[in-house]
Amino acid sequence: MDLSIVGCSGSFAGPDSPASSYLVRAEHEGRTWSIVLDLGNGALGHLQRHVDPLTVDAVLVSHLHVDHCIDLCGLYVMLKYVPGGSGRDGVPAYGPEGLGDHLARAYGNEEIEDVPGVFDFRTIRDREPVVVGPFTVTPVRVEHPIESYGFRVEADDRVLAYTGDTDLCDALTPLLTGADLVLADAAFVDGRDHVRGIHLSGSRAARAAVRAGGVQRLMLTHMPSWNDPEVCRAQAAAVWPGDVEIAKPGATYAI
Repeated sequence: MDLSIVGCSGSFAGPDSPASSYLVRAEHEGRTWSIVLDLGNGALGHLQRHVDPLTVDAVLVSHLHVDHCIDLCGLYVMLKYVPGGSGRDGVPAYGPEGLGDHLARAYGNEEIEDVPGVFDFRTIRDREPVVVGPFTVTPVRVEHPIESYGFRVEADDRVLAYTGDTDLCDALTPLLTGADLVLADAAFVDGRDHVRGIHLSGSRAARAAVRAGGVQRLMLTHMPSWNDPEVCRAQAAAVWPGDVEIAKPGATYAI
């Protein structure tokens, strides 16, 4: 299983990276399967550096904030209007209830355009696995101001755990336990951001990984451009016993 960082800027697109989007690929039955976890603002352009978006097998959306889902509107345009047709019928798009209506309103022209007709919108539920080719993806409800999920992605006996946007909560333990790689929200900085119930900091992400047990790698992501990644890394390193990695836009990691 390979993870490509399409976009990792927190809350809005940064100067070097789109907002949240992660491409996961694995070989299965003679071809490469690909799923996209989130498709935030600016991500569709960078996704094309890694894969033809028209061939993606499914998109999974962690929550309905624009920095995680809004570029599905652009993908709609690609699928509907590509010359010669996309050859796709109802691309699966998994997310919280109301995802289709949310995107249709965001795109506009609801009387003319048919966003739900291009995608096959499917509602995710807490701890109910979704199977796409070789991938088993388990959504886990986490703590954020709106309905939000982390994703536990399993394929070929490997596990990627993506926290989505969350603060420290009990649900992170089953999400992260035994993961080969944890991709963790680190939007907040200890000593600067005091509000709770929205995001992790580097130290809180590390605490969640340690508490879960069996985690092999910890990678911080979703840092807005006003964060110093090295500060986030240092705060995590004070808790995490191994190397703390920082997600790099455009990079691909073997899991």
